[in-house]
Amino acid sequence: MSTQAASAEGATADRPPAIELVGIDKRFGAVHANRAVSLAVAAGSVHGIVGENGAGKSTLMSILYGFYEADAGEIRMDGRPVSITGPADAIAAGIGMVHQHFMLVPPFTVLENVMLGAEGALLLAKGRAAARAELERLERDYGLEVDPDAIVGDLPVGLQQRVEILKALYRGARVLILDEPTGVLTPQETDALFEILRGLKNEGVTVILITHKLREILAVTDTVSVMRRGEMVAHRKTAETSREELAELMVGRAVLFRVDKTPAAPREVVLDVQHLRLVDPSGVPRVDDVSFQVRAGEIVGLAGVSGNGQSELLEALAGIRPPTGGTIAIDGLRVDAEHSSDPRAVRASRVGHVPEDRHAMGMVTEFAAEENAILGQQDQPAFNAGFLMDQAAITANCLAKMQGYDVRPPDPVLRASLFSGGNQQKLVLARELDGAPRFLLVGQPTRGVDIGAIEFIHKQLIAMRDAGVAILLVSVELEEIMGLSDRILVMCAGRLVGEVSAEEADERTLGLMMANVPLDEIRGRAAPA
Repeated sequence: MSTQAASAEGATADRPPAIELVGIDKRFGAVHANRAVSLAVAAGSVHGIVGENGAGKSTLMSILYGFYEADAGEIRMDGRPVSITGPADAIAAGIGMVHQHFMLVPPFTVLENVMLGAEGALLLAKGRAAARAELERLERDYGLEVDPDAIVGDLPVGLQQRVEILKALYRGARVLILDEPTGVLTPQETDALFEILRGLKNEGVTVILITHKLREILAVTDTVSVMRRGEMVAHRKTAETSREELAELMVGRAVLFRVDKTPAAPREVVLDVQHLRLVDPSGVPRVDDVSFQVRAGEIVGLAGVSGNGQSELLEALAGIRPPTGGTIAIDGLRVDAEHSSDPRAVRASRVGHVPEDRHAMGMVTEFAAEENAILGQQDQPAFNAGFLMDQAAITANCLAKMQGYDVRPPDPVLRASLFSGGNQQKLVLARELDGAPRFLLVGQPTRGVDIGAIEFIHKQLIAMRDAGVAILLVSVELEEIMGLSDRILVMCAGRLVGEVSAEEADERTLGLMMANVPLDEIRGRAAPA
């Protein structure tokens, strides 16, 4: 679409676009991140920007927010050119940004985080009183209630995100950029966020939503723009497009949304968990008398609202957290309260682990990509030459993984922190899936990953199942759980509520089980009168 056409999409008869980007171009060395990108966003609308990982979405918004300066092009607000050379310029112009990874100080209160850097008075007490009054007004006007005296580090992720939004509004934002805002949210928190975005729109705030999740785009946006390999390839009114069209525009080919698989052929037991119990330091049971098995050649899904014991269970199986009671047997390795293990011993038993939080457990972001690609495998002979590491082999290994998993840019020496979240995830998956595991622990495999890569990852997991790998899958995406799993276990408050087959599972059944409704009762409700 031409610049003029894009502008027409974002303007009304009596009002120019709230934001207009004209011919934005940006390079990072050999990487051409944005290629003459033009975009217009109507005032008081929710405008989505979609694209694969590495398509240039976040770079474009980082230019609008002042993190980067464009090599060429112009930014206009309300029809007038503006100069944005840093975040301070963007904030002064009324642009706020909520980042994928929150920029909050965990030990501070909500009020302290909101007013940090904008105290508003020489005397802190006077500034605090004014900030509290303004924060209360914003919470009331926009339906963003949160306790101003709560410690941010103690809040659930959904409320922390509210604090980020309040922080932007407190600084006068009338244009709000949200970068992959649902990547760390539960489905319930995502729905709450959408209600907030609709409320912001009704109050005249312009929202730019960067995401790769097409369901969310279709649910909450008015218009959507599609980027591919640094270029803006299409603009659509959301009501006039579909998931299939947007996916094809993003990837450049038709995308298969269903998981194509044959029935599983389970064999011998690889994981046997009996009466497992995990109690945290404060005495709260996080996993309470849980028993189940996973066999070679099957995928067992573990569903549940975040915070109901799935994360702690994964950590125990990976050797990170010692059990308080019960036993874990993984293909001959036995772990219990008297015989604890560690991640090295578990990995030596041919266990692969894709952790839920790639930053905390999956990689060292300040290391190069090639170093992250061998974490946990660095002692293998293939990567060593006598007393020294075999640098050529390490680089070749990473490059092969990058090509196989389409990690962009394919640069083994680039620091991991400089890759997008989705490309970081693909690097972790490549390392764990290519390590010839006998048993695979997978936590949130497609968190932050674009639709083309999701299709690829799902095919890889099914291929590993068919090759005889035992897989335990944890995901907050019910569609993913239902599509990949052969059997589904549901957890609530640290206990297993029940098990359903893939054929029997649907969102209603799983949703009720996640709310601690027994399966027999659900079946009774569904029975004819």
